Amino acid sequence: MSAPRLTDAEVAYRTIRVTPVGTALGAEIAGVDLSADLDDVVVAEIRRAWLDHLVVFLRDQPLSPERFLAFARRIGAPDRYPFVPGLDEHPEIICITKLPHETVNFGGIWHSDTAYLRIPPMATTLIAREIPPVGGDTLFASMYAAYEALSPTMQRMLESLRAVNSSALADVSKTREDRIRDAGGGDAASYEAVHPVVRTHPETGRKALYVNVAHTARFDGMTEEESRPLLEFLFRHQVRPEFTCRFRWSVGAIALWDNRCTQHNPVNDYHGYTRVLHRITLRGDPPA
Repeated sequence: MSAPRLTDAEVAYRTIRVTPVGTALGAEIAGVDLSADLDDVVVAEIRRAWLDHLVVFLRDQPLSPERFLAFARRIGAPDRYPFVPGLDEHPEIICITKLPHETVNFGGIWHSDTAYLRIPPMATTLIAREIPPVGGDTLFASMYAAYEALSPTMQRMLESLRAVNSSALADVSKTREDRIRDAGGGDAASYEAVHPVVRTHPETGRKALYVNVAHTARFDGMTEEESRPLLEFLFRHQVRPEFTCRFRWSVGAIALWDNRCTQHNPVNDYHGYTRVLHRITLRGDPPA
């Protein structure tokens, strides 16, 4: 078992205020203006809070695309998303949009971003540009907590396994952009990667469950039929309510999550309204 997470009162920050929003993960950061040039101490404290809480939120940050990209670069190296083109002036930023007439949202299923890539992103950050009057929250889940709640016998078994992840797993995991591409006969390239079922975080040293219902097709060396019972158990287990937190968006709010140890699920409960966010992914390392 890992050591208990410290409360905000037990962790001293010199330049920011950090308030947990869930017991398993999640914290809001206040006392910082991301539109200004950030010194190294502020960036280090934001990064420390992010590593400890897995996902952090900063409100009232009406950043231009240039300043949003500048903030992302202080955390890591921006990377490009393989399926959706970025903004003309800033190709590292993609627009996450759902329009009033649409019923499918972007990535509306529990997942870890692009686990089908050989090198999935370290992190993802979003900034809200337009939100619906109600709905459109995002759920997050701790894969540390999911792994640590398993029995020691299950943990040992899973640590010996690897899983096949595919971008073409199933129709249910397709995003709004996937469907537009398919309907228009666009780039139909698919990606597949084999990763450890349990990965060790390269910065914290903690172990995290690394399979997800949107991308994980089977265990390496097994058929889908053989893999299905255990995968279905893990998919249910890893998003138990006690492992999660929920974020209510506001215009100018930013979320930054650690893709190496979390999953997320944008709730698709706002038909008839527009929701627009900008997204940047940050380059990672091969899972190990």
